[in-house]
Amino acid sequence: MTREEETDPTRKPVPRARRRGHQPRRPALLGEKLYFKIGEVARIVGVKPYVLRYWETEFSILKPGKTRSKHRLYRRRDVTCCSRSRTCSTSGVSPSRARARSSARNRPRRGSASGHGALAEIREALVRIRDSLN
Repeated sequence: MTREEETDPTRKPVPRARRRGHQPRRPALLGEKLYFKIGEVARIVGVKPYVLRYWETEFSILKPGKTRSKHRLYRRRDVTCCSRSRTCSTSGVSPSRARARSSARNRPRRGSASGHGALAEIREALVRIRDSLN
């Protein structure tokens, strides 16, 4: 491109997608990224960023990490939690009921390996195995 072409006021700029060597930017899929910024999560879920900040105060399960500069970084788990919250709000579920649902998902179930009794049983079994090897 010559200097005259650069300064020509009638010349229209070439769109980025048509510039040589430029690849159009595609949004990353959830599986390709580890962390998401608040604007990306807002676009994925379909809400405004202030709604995500509000949900952080309402739902104890939603706790995004923060960078040194205090920017929120959401993990994949946080994004799925946000989409569940969005589904609840669009289906007419009240915030208190949605909060109860999210806390029920985090409670250990009876008889599951995440309960304290089950962990004690596993520990005892491992100690018996260790003692039998000696």
